Amino acid sequence: MRTTEETEGFDGEASNTSMISGASSPYQPTTEPVLSRNVLGAMRCDMEYLMSYFGILKAVEVVLSLISFICIETIMMCSPCGGVYLFEFVSCSAFVVTGVLLLIFCLNLHIKVPQVNWNMTDLVNTATSTFLFFVSSLLLVCINHDTGAEKAAAVFGFLVTGVFGLNTFLAVRRWRRGNGCQGAAQTSEYMRARTASRGEMEARPELA
Repeated sequence: MRTTEETEGFDGEASNTSMISGASSPYQPTTEPVLSRNVLGAMRCDMEYLMSYFGILKAVEVVLSLISFICIETIMMCSPCGGVYLFEFVSCSAFVVTGVLLLIFCLNLHIKVPQVNWNMTDLVNTATSTFLFFVSSLLLVCINHDTGAEKAAAVFGFLVTGVFGLNTFLAVRRWRRGNGCQGAAQTSEYMRARTASRGEMEARPELA
């Protein structure tokens, strides 16, 4: 039969063992809250981007594309309807794609997928939307049934064409600036490596 001292010693050893095993265990109770805070922090809206030129232009593009789509959807009868259908497709596609890109950039989700060239993706989207909105708005004017909905859709179509055009110009300038900086960095790295190699050859003339 164990004495009181032996029992207390056994309990102390057990408590120490449980504390050590608990400290060395990878499943700490603070792991989940820290992970949750990191996820919530990553999903926070980037107000700096939203207030930048690209953020403001994208927000305007989304709003104007939605208004253009609503205007074209109010047309009940048309003959021929080719211009109406094309404008409907362009306005809906531009609203969805540009809205998704705006959401990705605002929530900094593009940082999670660095394999995608997001600047080039944005440039392709804005250039394509500029061309398609201009063509569909021009076709809608040429095939006009003299209705208020068609006129309003054409006006908003040309407005969003101008906004997409400005966004394309800024995106091209950003893309050229990025390529220039990348080219300068590569040239500097090449010159640094060449200088280091030349210094090594001078330090060991027997290799020449």
